[in-house]
Amino acid sequence: MSQDYLQFIASIKKKTGIDLALYKEAQMKRRLISLYEKKGFKSFDDFYQAISRNTELLNEFLDRMTINVSEFYRNGKRWEVLEQRLLPKLLGQNKKLKIWSAACSTGEEPYTLAMIMSKFMPLSQVQILATDLDENVIKRAKVGAYPERSLNEVPDDIRKKYFTQDGSFYHVSEEIKKTVTFKKQNLLADSFGGPFDLIVCRNVLIYFTEEAKDLLYHKFSGALRQDGIFFVGSTEQIFNPALYGFETEDTFFYRKK
Repeated sequence: MSQDYLQFIASIKKKTGIDLALYKEAQMKRRLISLYEKKGFKSFDDFYQAISRNTELLNEFLDRMTINVSEFYRNGKRWEVLEQRLLPKLLGQNKKLKIWSAACSTGEEPYTLAMIMSKFMPLSQVQILATDLDENVIKRAKVGAYPERSLNEVPDDIRKKYFTQDGSFYHVSEEIKKTVTFKKQNLLADSFGGPFDLIVCRNVLIYFTEEAKDLLYHKFSGALRQDGIFFVGSTEQIFNPALYGFETEDTFFYRKK
């Protein structure tokens, strides 16, 4: 690891509490170099000096660091498994589910969860915690306005019921928005709370080192109640679930033993 990048990692950790060393180096470096070159900087040191003085640039850096590619009902077949097979089981054990969408990005995932939960109970009874490291994406999630491409996999009846079109954007209904509480959270550094019945954390863990993933799987397991479900992304299969007290419940779903 080059000296200037090491220094940058140390400075960022001191300033923000975020440890870039826990992210895969090649991907993170590539992303950051492309950002600072675009902004006209020549080195990590120049870039850090500018970040220290300019809040807007700091926010842009945090945006680039967190991977905000999301859409509603992403990988639709997995959401069907959740709705048809796993939620009825969970609700059989506990009528008031405690649900957490971790690294929720711009809100598509927790809002998808709320739309699915609406098939089982009145929305006034649905409560979902959604967390992310990036305050900018949390602000956007709270607004709840999305381009049409984010809705590609949304079933027609759900689109009609919970979205209104305004120009080229679609707005999530207020009753769906009210079910979700957004909070800032650093997954690696902050405690998780719980116990949760269902934790959804998809398409984020692939960006972490093996050591960071190991830490997170232990933390997620500790935050689930017995028989709670952990739902991961379609490139994030856990190859040794028993190490973390999990059993494979279905593809990309793990049950806490």
